[in-house]
Amino acid sequence: MDIRNRDLITATHWGTYHVSVENGRVTGMKDFAEDPDPSPIGHGIVDVLDGPTRIKAPMVRKSWLEGGPGTAGEKRGEDVFVEVTWAEANRLVAAELKRVKTEFGNASIYAGSYGWASAGRFHHAQGQLKRFLNCLGGFTSSVNTYSYAAAEVIVPHVLGSFYELLAECTGWDSIAEACELFVAFGGVPLKNGQISQGGTGSHIQKQGLLAAHEAGVKFVNVSPLRSDLLDSVGAEWLSPRPSTDAALMIALSQVLLSEGLHDRAFLDRYTVGFDRYAAYLAGEEDGVAKTPEWASEICELPADEIRALARRMASQRTMISISWSLTRQDHGEQPYWAAINLAAMLGQIGLPGTGIGFGYSATNKVGQSLRKMHFASFPQGKNSVRKFIPVARVSEMLENPGGSFRYNGKDHTYPDVRLVWWAGGNPFHHHQDLNRLRKAWARPETVIVNEWCWNSLARHADIVLPCSTTLERSDLALNPRDAYQVVMDKAIEPIGQAKSDHDIFRGIAAELGLEDAFTEGRSPEEWQKWMYEISRQSASRSAFELPDWDTMQQKGWMKVPPPEKPAVLFDAFRDDPDANPLKTPSGKIEIYSETVAGFGDADCPGHPVWLEPGEWLGNVGSYPLHMISNQPRTKLHSQLDHGSVSRADRIDGREPVTMHPDDAAARGLSEGQIVRIFNGRGACYAGLRISDDVRTGVIQIATGAWYEPDGNTCRHGNPNVLTLDKGTSSMAQGPTAHSCLVDVEAARGDIPESRAYDPPIIE
Repeated sequence: MDIRNRDLITATHWGTYHVSVENGRVTGMKDFAEDPDPSPIGHGIVDVLDGPTRIKAPMVRKSWLEGGPGTAGEKRGEDVFVEVTWAEANRLVAAELKRVKTEFGNASIYAGSYGWASAGRFHHAQGQLKRFLNCLGGFTSSVNTYSYAAAEVIVPHVLGSFYELLAECTGWDSIAEACELFVAFGGVPLKNGQISQGGTGSHIQKQGLLAAHEAGVKFVNVSPLRSDLLDSVGAEWLSPRPSTDAALMIALSQVLLSEGLHDRAFLDRYTVGFDRYAAYLAGEEDGVAKTPEWASEICELPADEIRALARRMASQRTMISISWSLTRQDHGEQPYWAAINLAAMLGQIGLPGTGIGFGYSATNKVGQSLRKMHFASFPQGKNSVRKFIPVARVSEMLENPGGSFRYNGKDHTYPDVRLVWWAGGNPFHHHQDLNRLRKAWARPETVIVNEWCWNSLARHADIVLPCSTTLERSDLALNPRDAYQVVMDKAIEPIGQAKSDHDIFRGIAAELGLEDAFTEGRSPEEWQKWMYEISRQSASRSAFELPDWDTMQQKGWMKVPPPEKPAVLFDAFRDDPDANPLKTPSGKIEIYSETVAGFGDADCPGHPVWLEPGEWLGNVGSYPLHMISNQPRTKLHSQLDHGSVSRADRIDGREPVTMHPDDAAARGLSEGQIVRIFNGRGACYAGLRISDDVRTGVIQIATGAWYEPDGNTCRHGNPNVLTLDKGTSSMAQGPTAHSCLVDVEAARGDIPESRAYDPPIIE
């Protein structure tokens, strides 16, 4: 299709941009005119597309190439690499797959491959990898996400589903119209709302937040970080001790119960199990009433403030917003369940603008009123291997083959993984206790990675297959979570010998005699046309039309019309719970779950409870600061950490850490100083920012700095060398990064220079 009469366009998870090209090189990214609040993140790719970190040819770790699989795994991350041809790379990968499959079986291939790569519907790295391996007989997979694993597992027991609720959350337009009080546990962090998986056309979070404020909605920010809610909305700030959200919610519920402020009629019609929970609130189970005074000792908030908030919530039209970050703490299942129970007691679930919402501005999609859409994706085929792990149990899987783990009420065993293949993510960014992961990562016999730049994952691979970026291939951003559907133009040719993930797998499939099974005789463009046509048919069933292929290519984008009325979560259920039951055993909200209670797991009983984080035991005195390692504002996870936008936010080349003035003064620290953050698991360097926007006793450092180990210390500033690698509970086994205690001191002696962006030695 000739597109010379329009600007080149592309879509990313952080926005849509027009692309400027001169002499075959990308020279700039221009913000999409339809976007009222564009993200700067996309501009950071321009200077690194063809920079020193770009991987331009297939690479093999020297020790592995010379000694074969299993050789010197402990040298991953430090070893020299050798450039090879694509023919040699295909041969090596195909031979290793055959060996592992023959000797150990397909379950010994792990391709959980968690992470975000392209926003494109076809060139989705994980989808391509999984289809390829399914053609070979399958692989061990992972379940759930690092974002909200605890909620993914517990909420279906309480509300019948979880993913559907994210797409159906009450819209900002309904909140502006009908809400009076918006209580945000974990805030409404606009920096997170820059992102939406699958592509973002128009950033709506700031616009929605301000519209609600202008309509008179009052906000309460319940977070250790004042910056988790926009200053201009004038939010009241309550800053509890991190990891105590469940205790606070339980105390709020106790006030409603003891003062008769709960909606008994709603509870009787729409819920089951309230009396069991009420007994816990009143202290009938353990002799301890869960009063504001009880919670005050745990949360370090005044009891009067807790009581006043409960009364205020009961007297106004209230929306409870629960940040995804609340799941990423020890016992992260509990705050989500406690929040649902609190909302049920208020009795406003299913009404316009009120009730409960999961993750406003966690991504750009939450709070958008959108039509229900389904778009086709690249078929992955059937995985014949039934083995899986919870996504955050990678280190444990590698350390303990054949060991047991508990998940969602059942017992399972870890596979004996010999080969790891990662495409489209970076575990050395998002996993906890990276020093532990690095040791476990030495155990597999082979690690294969598809990557475009020399980040920490590529450095820790045996075989590196250089993949193209979104600007070097054609695709479509068809996203049911966004109103804008966008053509992704190929702006330039791939740098060096880079190939699309599809072409990488196609070449290896040919070596294995599986090319026809993998491609079904279609080219990438033919696949995209096939997917688009199915999506057009689906759109027609949703009462809107996608243009034909040629028209879409010519225009470059289209906007799906809004629904006839704003989204209201659970409105149909409230209107008629018998005709529209939830997918729970009772068809109702399960304040107490017989199913969960029947699992018999002490760390996740049949109703929400307060359970002290294991990290607190014996560590509070030695490491008195709570570390919040939240999402960055200058990149997506570790993507584009090396780009200009991310680098501009550094202090002497280090990731910034924010500390309260009182905590800085107590340690003799000053603004801009390089500091060392440490605990018993590791340490990292960071540049100090001092601000009263963080609670005393808390530090905040964003994730995403490329891991650069020096012993147990990250020179560059990745806080996941400090976080605890422990499951939330035996229910979900989710990550617990936010339950982390540390201390901070001035960096001493000669501070080592960060070389995170230097490529490895290549022979």
